[in-house]
Amino acid sequence: MGQATLETSRLLLTPLAEEHLELEVAVDSDPEVMRYLTGRPSPRKTVEAQHRRRLAISQNTPGFGLWAGFTAGQFVGWWLLHPSTRPESAAGEGEVELGYRLLRRFWRQGLASEGARELIRHAFDDLGLSRVFAETMAVNTASRATMNSVGLHYQRTVHREWDYPLPGSERGEVEYAITRTQWLRRAR
Repeated sequence: MGQATLETSRLLLTPLAEEHLELEVAVDSDPEVMRYLTGRPSPRKTVEAQHRRRLAISQNTPGFGLWAGFTAGQFVGWWLLHPSTRPESAAGEGEVELGYRLLRRFWRQGLASEGARELIRHAFDDLGLSRVFAETMAVNTASRATMNSVGLHYQRTVHREWDYPLPGSERGEVEYAITRTQWLRRAR
């Protein structure tokens, strides 16, 4: 199984391809989008390296990867499902990390939640996974609200050591998750 094209009522989620690099650069070059990730815009070289890694995930892990999202033909942002890359992550077999980044002009329109719901559905229905989780800084209230709205539940707060801590990092990072059983119950 390769990476599927996914659709919602407003979004077309297209598997990441070479032609999406400039779109990734547009998202990651916005300091507000990157505020809780790196605290500054990502340099083009960094985005190019991430683009290659993201393409590799979709090629090496069937069904996983990054999706470029479009509404009415306009690029909105991207969503991803991938195995956790952090050694201290609580992820186990059958578990996947959910992520999303949207261009600022598409914030607060419910699109982050809409795309996230579709990736959660894909993880459970199409891939047969057992758990989906997401992480963000504890102070990132907008992302936490999105996680909560799609059915993910607060699991824990983790305090990590950072070489260059961002404002608010002293409050830690939070993990939210939903299991397949919880999702099925919620879907009924």
